[in-house]
Amino acid sequence: MSVYIGVLVVYLGVLAAIGVAMSRRSRSAEGFAIGGRSVGPWVTALSFVAAYYSSVVIIGGGAFGWRFGLSTLWVGAGNVLIGTTLAWIVLGRRIRRFTENLDAMTLPGFFFGRYGSPSARIFSASVTALFLIIYNVSVLKGMANSFEVLMDLPYWSGVVISGVVILFYTSVGGYLAVVWTSMVQAIVMIAALILLTFMSLQRIGGMSELVVRLNSIDPGLVNTPGTWGWAGLISFTLIVSLGTWGMPQLIVRFYSIKNDRMLRLGTVIVTLGASVAMLPYLTGAVARALVGDLESADQAIPALTALVLNDWGGALFLAGVVAAGMSTFAGVLIIISSSMVRDVWINGLGRTLSPATELRANRIMSLVVGLVALLIALKPPALVLVLTAFSWAVIASTNLWPLLFGIYWKRTSPRATLASMICGVAAALIWQAWPHVGLPALPPGLAGLHGFVVGTAVALIVIVVGTLAGRPAPADRVAQAWGED
Repeated sequence: MSVYIGVLVVYLGVLAAIGVAMSRRSRSAEGFAIGGRSVGPWVTALSFVAAYYSSVVIIGGGAFGWRFGLSTLWVGAGNVLIGTTLAWIVLGRRIRRFTENLDAMTLPGFFFGRYGSPSARIFSASVTALFLIIYNVSVLKGMANSFEVLMDLPYWSGVVISGVVILFYTSVGGYLAVVWTSMVQAIVMIAALILLTFMSLQRIGGMSELVVRLNSIDPGLVNTPGTWGWAGLISFTLIVSLGTWGMPQLIVRFYSIKNDRMLRLGTVIVTLGASVAMLPYLTGAVARALVGDLESADQAIPALTALVLNDWGGALFLAGVVAAGMSTFAGVLIIISSSMVRDVWINGLGRTLSPATELRANRIMSLVVGLVALLIALKPPALVLVLTAFSWAVIASTNLWPLLFGIYWKRTSPRATLASMICGVAAALIWQAWPHVGLPALPPGLAGLHGFVVGTAVALIVIVVGTLAGRPAPADRVAQAWGED
């Protein structure tokens, strides 16, 4: 226990020190929200990795590996190729240029600058804030569960320890504190996952022995799609890979990089770092062979850690899980506070704030939002846990196509954009709620589809048809976005 405490005290102390150091560089609202567009490629890329692969992915990915076996490695491959490399290639350069041309610091702010639609800005900001708070509850819960299993601490103490440290360095240091701590957290997380994977495969006797053992338990654990089925495998891969293209806490990394020329090096770095996405699914499958029955699949990774690592290794892995969760939680706080202050309060409601007051409002809002998530996480109701399962689906259904078409299709209609957001959210919510509200059962071929697939499909149809039939965006806004004014 003393090893765990020592490692965590040093680690959390380093994060707090970074927050204090970065507070000197967050002297404006732009500095607080996007670091003054001054972040280099290494920090940008590694902070993207840390924000993407949160404690939910590590613990949850291990749970899916335990339940469904080696077919889940395709999910990890999708995370790397679609969610990371392709996202940087397709989105990075254009988002960096367009947001600077439009002087946008948030994703809802980009929608207003690009389309001239106050309603789209308010709707995107509101939906994103609500469902990111719910998502942050699950992140805190994942960190607290790891404290429970590996340190035998009460659940509430894990929530409080994680939440207080994050709130401190985020509210004090702003975005620069988030990305610099996220870089440190990415390194710790990568090291922890590599160590756990190496020791787990050594314990079981290699990949060949793992396949033999899993096949003896259930042949579906070594085949694709196995016990999961194609609908479940494909839709889940899409939501955690393509769905990230609409997640503001990841997209903001493109806003803040120093210039678009640095994106080429950043793409190489982020692809190498993101390769660890395969490891939680693999180690989850190893846990199925080594650990056996569990009360909950979410215990697979912590139980495997306790089995194959000593105290020092376990402490490193706990630090890795906490690192993943903290980077995600902190990034979400910045997104919500910036959107609520700038997009809702200042631009949406027409309130005027001085630069100093806006900066102070951002700090206060990040504290308030973080405390709300912390209080809910202390005793998360079942409804929150259900909503968490499709928070990404709702956010992606809101933001994905308006963002992608906004940087590639000049004609994209403001009205079609708003209609796409509303219809996408409605479709995702209805589809995910369908099995829980007593409606007739869906056909077997459709029941496995995630709400993300339905929501984004509906949103895509609406934005394309609406744009072709409707009025395009104002010419002056298109010219400004493309840098042609």
